[in-house]
Amino acid sequence: MSTQPTYDQLVTLPAFAVQPVPTAFEDFNGFLNVRHYLGIGSEGLDESLYDVGISQNWPIASGFACLSAEHHLTYLHELKTGDEMSVRVRLVGRAERAAHAVVYVLDDTNQRVACVFEEIFLCVKLDERKTAPWPPGVAEGLDKRVAEHAALGWEPALSGSLALR
Repeated sequence: MSTQPTYDQLVTLPAFAVQPVPTAFEDFNGFLNVRHYLGIGSEGLDESLYDVGISQNWPIASGFACLSAEHHLTYLHELKTGDEMSVRVRLVGRAERAAHAVVYVLDDTNQRVACVFEEIFLCVKLDERKTAPWPPGVAEGLDKRVAEHAALGWEPALSGSLALR
């Protein structure tokens, strides 16, 4: 198994979806229920895309949307109710109609990586409900972010099960 980036490496990335683990999200053991890791990570990914041209109102403003196509999740440490958590995102690639991201859910209370997931997300033209090429401004924003992340000095540990086509 590949070694994940360290907490110290990841906290250099912007923090998204910063919050304590809410009581409403706990399982019977007092930990964050497994079903919420993906939701919290997805919220952070959505927030991270704002600066590349994909805002919350992007579907209304442009007629385009981002839809998830694939995920691969790895759980490393449990988060307990009340633990502070944040999401960090690394974009690893872009194709004409898709992008590849690695999303890290961090346990900021204990300074460790709780969950990692890879995601392939697609550009979809809403009126047709079909994939479409990224609009030029968004494509440029994604490419710039991918290049910035490639220069970080550490590599993400990829599952090998997801790839851009």
